Amino acid sequence: MLDTSVIVAGLRSRRGSSFQLLRRVEQGAVTPVLSVALVLEYEAVLKREAEQMDLTHQDVEDFVDSLCTAGDLRKVHFLWRPQLRDPNDEFVLEVAVESGCGVIVTHNVRDFNSAERFGVRVARPGGFLRTMGE
Repeated sequence: MLDTSVIVAGLRSRRGSSFQLLRRVEQGAVTPVLSVALVLEYEAVLKREAEQMDLTHQDVEDFVDSLCTAGDLRKVHFLWRPQLRDPNDEFVLEVAVESGCGVIVTHNVRDFNSAERFGVRVARPGGFLRTMGE
């Protein structure tokens, strides 16, 4: 699953691993695991930073729609809170646990230090791509 930090970084620059990961989503090689809360966060953060990324709000909505089309939408039935340093990241861990996806891809690795207790690995985008053989 992709943390918001990866989405933002991938849209800010076409040179990094985050962008490469978004390309893999577009190509169907990576299926993002989503929840309603995660999609709403993506949209809110991207709209807040849209001008800095030279995007319109319509661009953001189109991008989020494409993620939803490519993604695996999950309903979280059990909350594991509190587990993480940042309460705003709890729903990311919860959808990762519910989906059994096995990995949270983020630039904020330290924020997810409790994820391994639930069998969820935490990786930076470059490390995740290397595990895919990229």
